Amino acid sequence: MGDLEPSGPASNFDMLAASLRADAADLKTFMEVLATKLSDALPNMVHVDREGGLFKKEHRVQAIRIQIEEHGYELRRVASGIEARLNHQVRGITLKNEVMRLDQWIEALSQHLTRHAESSASARNALDQMVQ
Repeated sequence: MGDLEPSGPASNFDMLAASLRADAADLKTFMEVLATKLSDALPNMVHVDREGGLFKKEHRVQAIRIQIEEHGYELRRVASGIEARLNHQVRGITLKNEVMRLDQWIEALSQHLTRHAESSASARNALDQMVQ
């Protein structure tokens, strides 16, 4: 790799946000890809809800929840597409629950993961894994 390549938290954030935006271009598979990436990279921070049904061929992802410190990020399938939410919790009590546009949610999650990776080796490895 050349010396001109950016490195550090800012470039990780840019790469993660770009990767998530690229996946979001196809909403049909976006939830599946994101659920896999996040679950593989951050297994202790991510919870994925799937469709039920014994005789269904596919068990599509219905919701993805990521808990980072006191912030909860949630994506949920709704009739109109995908609903993105960010909430702030203190001692199990939700103080703020905000619906946002998907691009804003991606930006917020990417920034938070990048900040979290600055203080945690496992989070840094997870971030590196997600941008590959």
